[in-house]
Amino acid sequence: MPIALENVGIAVRDIDATIAFFTDLGLEVVGRDTVSGDWADTAVGLDGNHARIAMLQTPDGHGRLELFEYIHPDAIETEPTLPNEIGMHRVAFSVDDIDASLEIAARHGCHPLRGVANYQDVYRLAYVRGPSGIIVMLAQELTRG
Repeated sequence: MPIALENVGIAVRDIDATIAFFTDLGLEVVGRDTVSGDWADTAVGLDGNHARIAMLQTPDGHGRLELFEYIHPDAIETEPTLPNEIGMHRVAFSVDDIDASLEIAARHGCHPLRGVANYQDVYRLAYVRGPSGIIVMLAQELTRG
């Protein structure tokens, strides 16, 4: 049975601010909606599910994020995940210029957890704490081109 990754879903505090962050980094909005009803309750497993959603994708069309901001029930605040916690860890993106990407992230108040690392002169990598505490890895391949 073939399988393909459809998207990664992320609950956020402020969907508009999160869309601004990811679109400034280069993702494209491919759809927005407000969802609710029996089908949403069943699919998500949450009674009274009512949310604003947005689907974003990378310019190559291969990677998608589904963002959702709960209208009802109220979203539950949690501490941002740490890099060594079990569970959803991070979302990673390849970028052409990590310094330019970090400048964009900084304009949204998002900064590297520690700095920019060089992995064996193959990649420059940085983990950024994005909107709603999302860990976003940015990776610039140094051997390309």
